[in-house]
Amino acid sequence: MSARDIIVRPLVTEKTMKFQDSFNKVTFEVAKNANKVSVAQAIKEIYNIKVEGVNIVNVHPKKKRMGRYEGTTSAYKKAIVTLPEGASIDIFNSEK
Repeated sequence: MSARDIIVRPLVTEKTMKFQDSFNKVTFEVAKNANKVSVAQAIKEIYNIKVEGVNIVNVHPKKKRMGRYEGTTSAYKKAIVTLPEGASIDIFNSEK
């Protein structure tokens, strides 16, 4: 599995941007079968940055309704990557 298959996309929300500014942590949506080691290797390959740590969270689906129609959001896996001091990833201008 290539690095581009492991890292699906960066997650950009108010909370993730606050984590990036305050704690130097970047959040990505990753493949379902990705683990901490494969995520760290993929970040190193794509962005040429050695990561300090990786935390992985399985985000469960939530029930949603549109009138009488019921459905769920998709489940996904996200990785919170801790970068070393002074390193940063510009997720808005990165080539992917």
